[in-house]
Amino acid sequence: MPTPLSTTDPLLDSQPPARLALADGSIFHGRAFGFTEPRVVEGEVCFNTSLGGYQEIITDPSYAGQIVTMTCPQIGNYGVNEEDVESRGLFARGFVVRELSAIASNYRSAKRLEQLLAEHQLTGLTGVDTRALTRKLRITGALDGVLCTDPGRTDAELVEMARASRGVVGIDMVSTVTLGDTQRWTQDWGAWAPLQGEVDLPDRRFSIVAIDCGAKLNIFRSLVATGCDVTVVSNDTPAEAILERRPDGVFVSNGPGDPAAVTATIDTLGKVAGQVPVFGICLGLQLMALSLGAESFKLKFGHRGGNQPVQNLHTRKVEITSQNHGFAIDTASLEKAGGEPTHLNLNDQTLEGFRHRDMPFFAVQYHPEASPGPHDARYLFDCFIDMMTTGQSPTGEHMDAAQRKRNRIAAR
Repeated sequence: MPTPLSTTDPLLDSQPPARLALADGSIFHGRAFGFTEPRVVEGEVCFNTSLGGYQEIITDPSYAGQIVTMTCPQIGNYGVNEEDVESRGLFARGFVVRELSAIASNYRSAKRLEQLLAEHQLTGLTGVDTRALTRKLRITGALDGVLCTDPGRTDAELVEMARASRGVVGIDMVSTVTLGDTQRWTQDWGAWAPLQGEVDLPDRRFSIVAIDCGAKLNIFRSLVATGCDVTVVSNDTPAEAILERRPDGVFVSNGPGDPAAVTATIDTLGKVAGQVPVFGICLGLQLMALSLGAESFKLKFGHRGGNQPVQNLHTRKVEITSQNHGFAIDTASLEKAGGEPTHLNLNDQTLEGFRHRDMPFFAVQYHPEASPGPHDARYLFDCFIDMMTTGQSPTGEHMDAAQRKRNRIAAR
């Protein structure tokens, strides 16, 4: 058995060995951190290219069912805190890094990363060649795997368990992360509001029903900061219950897994479409498109990171975006269903945004709320306000005007 790579932290070197076994037969050896008791956990192995933001990533419910690999070689150097969480817990199945930092140094740091993982019983793996792992996933595609801290399991057993893993296709993962109770959300960005790109709030506040499919909290903060009063409901809330609230608009959140399996939300969106303006992010886009009759498909290895280039098809402008998804919408089927593509991923030409030609129905595949990632797309929340005001999906001209206003650039 290969010797796990030594770390620079004597305490970590005393942690038990751990392994990541993939369905193609590969075994990666390292050391456990966080929750280190003997166990075997299965999940789809994916990678994220962000240089930081690891706390926001592991608290993003969209990672439910997945073992997350960070491509940045050192993780944990600035610790964790209470402000940067994006949900009520940790939903990933495992966390893989090249090197867990021996030092957590930041004035906001309240504890070390491994402490947070231990508190939430999430197992981490450090001391592995994440470059080799990422290259394998890019070439082969997403692979099911198991993360093991049980020395009694053989490598062969772990590979067989990885091959027998249920994966994420065809499984409704949203039901495992959505909130059970309806609640009001009132918190905005607070002291952490971006210093640049502020705009005046609308003359009145807009009443929003947010369908929670595994939402990141910074989406709710962004809606409140843009001028919305937000009521959060579970993803299986029927259309009748939403429309009874007489909202100005409906928002559909990000979330994990295969969108085609989230049939309750697809049904709801099909019934509210055309009756109230609807805006969606990430999984929200996929569910909205499916409710129109479009088709989804699984990406080879997904888009996960804070540096994904997206082009607005009308303005030809490029935004650097934060993304986290493993499925996409077939563009031809969307256009046949009445959708008009608005944004395109420049890495693989997949759909990143659409509007409906005849009703207020607009969504993007990426994350304008960032956390982590750039703030290039914050203007899209303003476009939601405009859509509720006008009753029309934002055109390229509307998006250009909103972006220029945020960036304080004069109109051409």
